[in-house]
This record gives sequence, C-alpha cells and structure tokens, in this order.
Amino acid sequence: MKASNSSGNFRPFKDLQALLEEKAIELKSVTTPQPIESKELDAIKVDRRSDGAIFEEAMADVKKISRSNLAVPSQTAFKHQNSDKNLEFEDYESLVQLKELIKYGTGFVVSLTPEYVEGTAPKVSPEVTRRLHRGYFSIQAHIDLHGFGVNDAHQAFDGFLNRSIEAGKRAVLIIHGRGLSSPYEPVLKAKVYQWLTVAPWHKWVIAFTSARLCDGGTGATYVLLREQPLTKRFRKKN
Repeated sequence: MKASNSSGNFRPFKDLQALLEEKAIELKSVTTPQPIESKELDAIKVDRRSDGAIFEEAMADVKKISRSNLAVPSQTAFKHQNSDKNLEFEDYESLVQLKELIKYGTGFVVSLTPEYVEGTAPKVSPEVTRRLHRGYFSIQAHIDLHGFGVNDAHQAFDGFLNRSIEAGKRAVLIIHGRGLSSPYEPVLKAKVYQWLTVAPWHKWVIAFTSARLCDGGTGATYVLLREQPLTKRFRKKN
C-alpha cells in the first residue's frame, strides 16, 4: 500500500484497526469448573487398605503352576557342559604356552628332546651334567664350526681345545649346528660327539651336554675340561 504524501504526513497503520476487526475470530467462553462439595467427596470410596492387602486380593485367583513337567538338565549334560568349559580353558592355556614357546622359548626343555646329547667321564656324578646344561658354569671361550668341512672342523676343534687348556679355560662352548640340512644325521654334531669321547680329548673332558637355548640349544655343546688329564692308571681302576 502506497501512502499519499499530499498532506505531508506518513501514516502506514491507519487501516490496521479496520483490518483486525474484519479478520477477528470470536472465542467461545470457557466455563469455570465448580468446586466439589464435601458431600460429593464423602460419596467417593477411598480404599485405605495396605498395599499388601490389595496385592493379596488381586492375586487371589492366581493358580500355582505345577513343576511336574519341568525340564531339568541331566547330570550327564551338566558334566558335558563342564567338560566343554574345561576343554576351552585347557585349549586357551595351551595356546598361551605355545605363544610363549614360539616368542621366548619358555617351556622348551632341551634335555627332553631327541636331539639332546650328553656324556661324562668315569665316576662323574650325573649332577655335574645337569648343572653344566643349566648354565651353572660360566663359559670362558667358544668356537663356531659352521661352514667348515669335516677335516677343517677337526683341525679347528683340536686347535681350540689346545688353546683353551693351555689358557686354563674350564668351561667352553662348541657351536656345530643341528645339521638340519643333512639328509641323514647331523655330520658336525656327530663328529664333535665322537672327538670328545675318544683319544686324545676324552681324558681332558669331565662332562659335556647340549647347550641351553640362549647358547644355541642342541646346535651347540658345553664342554667341562680338566686341569690335568685323566691318567690311564686311574681309568683302569674305574
């Protein structure tokens, strides 16, 4: 709506009152509720019993269900269920032990494997080999025969034991490998066993055992040497 400017006054809401009256909606009158008189309140019944009494009345017609047809699991089923749980627990424990074995070598006992070797001189207690295998003796020297042929390994073996005895070494480590690539028996491992048990070195050897995992396991051998060779006379007496 464009206002006229002939009078010089701008009155944009002059027709608003007429518009509101034209569009007005008549509202219905709302009756105010009358307050309930005291006589009507007396007519309303109020249950003043306790909650327990009301509950007992509500449950009066309820019938107890018979337990004669109740399905009870048998002892066999119960035992089977328990055995399944035990089996799951044992499987879990086995898996944990396997992971520890693969990652850290925990639980692997070298002396209980077919590859484990040991030997002792006459009159030497088995306790010596046990202590030797478990690392009670500090290793003072070692040699690695990997990659040697039998002849070269034999020369290196002889030279190593000669130097160890001359230097007063008592506990040494010989690394020979497990011979897994050999089609038959592990060659160097078998040779080291032979060289330790025959002349000239058997008289210098107190005991020998496969090493612990940290030192090569069955791919290496601990050797405990004497300060003086075992005499022939002493060997005959025993």
